[in-house]
Amino acid sequence: MSLGWLLAIALLGGAGLRCCAGYPRPGASARVLSRAEWATLDAVAEALFPPGGAVPVSGGEAGVAAYVDRLVDAAQARQRWLMRALFFLIEHGTLLFPAPGGVSGLRRFSSLDAAQRVAVIEGWRRSGLFLRRLVFTSLRAICTLGYFSDPDVLRALRLAPYAIETPIVEADLWYPRVGESRESVALTRADLSPPDAKPPLRPDDPRAPGHAEERT
Repeated sequence: MSLGWLLAIALLGGAGLRCCAGYPRPGASARVLSRAEWATLDAVAEALFPPGGAVPVSGGEAGVAAYVDRLVDAAQARQRWLMRALFFLIEHGTLLFPAPGGVSGLRRFSSLDAAQRVAVIEGWRRSGLFLRRLVFTSLRAICTLGYFSDPDVLRALRLAPYAIETPIVEADLWYPRVGESRESVALTRADLSPPDAKPPLRPDDPRAPGHAEERT
């Protein structure tokens, strides 16, 4: 076997190890994301939303990877492919745009230490290349959706929804729920909620189910 073939096999083996080996099992059950993608998103979330920031909940604690897993699962095929390509680019883009630290900066993104991850993300954000900045903007948008879906984050920002009893009003007699037919409306005027004069909501009023208790 020639030296060229041996070198090609070694390169392919190295690429396979870099792309697939050594990733931990996700902390939650994944629908569509691979171990590699989950690890990448966990690392990105912690770099974008680190512990001890203005909002005490970190990106990992907010379950960003789990949210993105559901998002990718619900996306159309083309959008799903683009998102997964984005995660792969961030994870292995350190080969082209390494983190500080010499040879250690060439490791895949999820294997870098916290300071190196932040430096890599900053490199994408502040790059003079428009396409690199576009990659950062897309990644941040996806992760931000997941971060601000977390009840603890919403509570910290005083944005958690209140528990509000929804009255039955005139419009409910005419319009069905989203996705249902007109024939599904079974309400009559006898079902209308009586008019009342409830006091305005106060900051200490109960929150909606799922937002009432802090994470333990």
